[in-house]
Amino acid sequence: MRRGTKAIHAGVEPDPGTGAIMTPIYQTSTYVQAAPGDHKGYEYSRTHNPTRTALQRALAELENGTHGLCFSSGMAAIDAVIKLLKPGDEVVSGNDLYGGTYRLFTKIFAGFGVKFHFVDMSDPANLAAVVNANTRLIWAETPTNPLLRIADIEALAAIAKKQGCLLAVDNTFASPYLQNPLDLGADIVMHSVTKYLGGHSDVVMGALVVQNDELAERLAFIQNSSGATPGPQDCFLVLRGLKTLHLRMERHCSNGKAVAEWLARHPKVEHVHWPGFATHPGHAVAARQMRGFGGMVSFTLKGDRMEDAQRFLSGTKLFALAESLGGVESLLGHPASMTHASIPREERLKNGLADTLIRLSVGVEDVEDLIEDLDQALR
Repeated sequence: MRRGTKAIHAGVEPDPGTGAIMTPIYQTSTYVQAAPGDHKGYEYSRTHNPTRTALQRALAELENGTHGLCFSSGMAAIDAVIKLLKPGDEVVSGNDLYGGTYRLFTKIFAGFGVKFHFVDMSDPANLAAVVNANTRLIWAETPTNPLLRIADIEALAAIAKKQGCLLAVDNTFASPYLQNPLDLGADIVMHSVTKYLGGHSDVVMGALVVQNDELAERLAFIQNSSGATPGPQDCFLVLRGLKTLHLRMERHCSNGKAVAEWLARHPKVEHVHWPGFATHPGHAVAARQMRGFGGMVSFTLKGDRMEDAQRFLSGTKLFALAESLGGVESLLGHPASMTHASIPREERLKNGLADTLIRLSVGVEDVEDLIEDLDQALR
């Protein structure tokens, strides 16, 4: 089944009772049993819900996995992965990392005795200095948030296999339409479903996809025990969103390309981060492991005046200043004061995240209108 067809049909069957082509919203907390333990596969909706089951199947198919697990947010999904560890275990992660992930690692789990190392994963050789006998997990984003650096998933998988640890890849920026980390050797794929998978800025959700039965069982135990599961209404909305994933991602990619190329020519722009440029350090790897370069673009303004960035951010009309990304509408944000504010400024600057860095989530509007909006705001 090709990718576009899979986006529409993955995990979904007509309702056996009515023939409804869309999976119903099973808005129920519990299920009647004929006798204790004699039921139809459902007992309590924290554990299983038919709408969530359909979505989990769909996500597993889209990522070429065998098991999907949905959570109430992307952070809850990451939380479940780290709960696989115990005190004394170590994690190697990227140094260009979503601020919420960094906060969870350093402010929550570090206090429970899990040790975290942050390195530039665009060069796999950087892991050699920190991977050791206690390493139990390599956590990677690719493309990264917000500098759009690229990690070689196959190279990281080889390191993880040699070490005997897990490799988890946050695939949020690419979506399963553009990249499938499990095919490249990853053990776990994580998504903030809130973003491209939902696609309409109306759901908060996270997901994990795996191929290993034992790992799936451990994560499902954590999912049920911790209880951070999404409701059926949200699962229904994501099932609906998935049906246009292929259409939206094609438009996100084409619009992202046009915006990135226009910004690169603008006299007020210092540098544009977009892996589709041949000059991008990770371009060759991205071209090999991705089927497109996505709709995320970040850039820095010339000079280092925070007030210039703030004036630009308040001057757009179509690009909305807001948290999040991956919806049909175009958004822009200021990582230093928004998504990455939880990372200390000295750490941000050391890792290349300037105060004038602006992140764009390029939507699916007419790209000429988007460029005109950016132009007037820059002027």
